[in-house]
Amino acid sequence: MERDQLADFLRRRREAIRPAEVGIADGPRRRTTGLRREEVAMLAGMSVDYVVRIEQGRSSQPSTQLLGALARALRLSDDERDHLFHLAGHRPPPADGVARLARAGLVRMLDLLGDTPALVLSDLGEVLAQNRASVLLTGDHTGFCGDRRYVAYRWFTDPAARAVCPPEEQDYRARRLVADLRAAAGRRSGDPTVAGLVDRLQAASADFRRLWAEHEVAVRRADRKTFLHPRVGRLLMDCETLVTPDQGQQLLVLTPADAETRERLDLLRVLGIQEFPTGQTGPLVR
Repeated sequence: MERDQLADFLRRRREAIRPAEVGIADGPRRRTTGLRREEVAMLAGMSVDYVVRIEQGRSSQPSTQLLGALARALRLSDDERDHLFHLAGHRPPPADGVARLARAGLVRMLDLLGDTPALVLSDLGEVLAQNRASVLLTGDHTGFCGDRRYVAYRWFTDPAARAVCPPEEQDYRARRLVADLRAAAGRRSGDPTVAGLVDRLQAASADFRRLWAEHEVAVRRADRKTFLHPRVGRLLMDCETLVTPDQGQQLLVLTPADAETRERLDLLRVLGIQEFPTGQTGPLVR
């Protein structure tokens, strides 16, 4: 770990970002053109004290999770992100693996979408980044570990994940999840990460085994879903999926499909973020 170089790099990247790039108002009393340390801490979900210590070269080695959060907060490019990991003494996330960070350009698009819920997913259904509107709608899906990172795995192994979807849509949602995973498995034929996930899902869920055996294939694009939100009730959303050229990541944008949903989303923004009930992670997004 190169503490001094790491501190200098993070400090310079913080100072290079304009607040407007990350959705922060540039008030008249701001004395610097870059971000404040407390703003980086807020965007990265960590303490201001930790940001201060790492910029001063006084921190212990940051984890890969912390580095990922800093990379997203500072809108680092792929090359800058890899450099950050090297300075901290870690190997960068693999270029073609599922345990990677959302692309910097996609994260910037999340900011530009503002009050429109949007999130970035890997091709295997791991939520890599969300904007605030998405967290309000679905809860925070970025903190899961192991196989629970994948939407399909939670759907087929955790009843709470299905409970927030209307019963009449659950079979359709399950089939779409499996068909999308089948398409990803075809694109990444021979990839042990994909094969291992499919094997563990077949071992864990009879429903998944049944649907997998039907060999349905469908790449996710446009769709319409009903979300049962614990605070504002039923929400009918149009879901548009934009895919990167290598099909490795997806930007999912959700817009209200009717006037009633639009009003309920406006109410949700006023209410702000509160914790979802224990064991409930919010409506599934895939």
